[in-house]
Amino acid sequence: MSGLTHFDGKGDAHMVDVSSKDVTDRLAIAEGAVQMSAQTLAVITEGRAKKGDVLSVARLAGIMGAKRTADLIPLCHPLPITKVAVELSADPDLPGVRIQATVRTSGQTGVEMEALTAVSTAALTLYDMVKAVEKSMVIRDIRLLRKEGGKSGIYQAET
Repeated sequence: MSGLTHFDGKGDAHMVDVSSKDVTDRLAIAEGAVQMSAQTLAVITEGRAKKGDVLSVARLAGIMGAKRTADLIPLCHPLPITKVAVELSADPDLPGVRIQATVRTSGQTGVEMEALTAVSTAALTLYDMVKAVEKSMVIRDIRLLRKEGGKSGIYQAET
């Protein structure tokens, strides 16, 4: 189990002790998409969804998801998040909606899971709001794009 920090020497899951880590500014950016038919995308962009403004509700859900990550992912630390931004943009070439989340904190551990949770929650909310129109939508390509701060420094995903 070497290299897996969420397991102790016996192989049991545990929360990592970050008390000896330096407090640094942390940033994480994640992305994902919800692929759908052009007709479903038009329902969203033209404001014809029966449940309301799909993109605004999904944005708020993403922000809430980032703030609740420690409640959802068992070994995540609760963090004092200082910024969450969730952007949703219609992409007719997909067709679908692209989602990007940016999360910041100053602390002893990173916010990668919070950014990924923000994207996931926004995508799930978008699906929920238009599933009556199309059940075959695909949530895809959720990944970490960038991470800054801490001992490991900067991570940048390949494009």
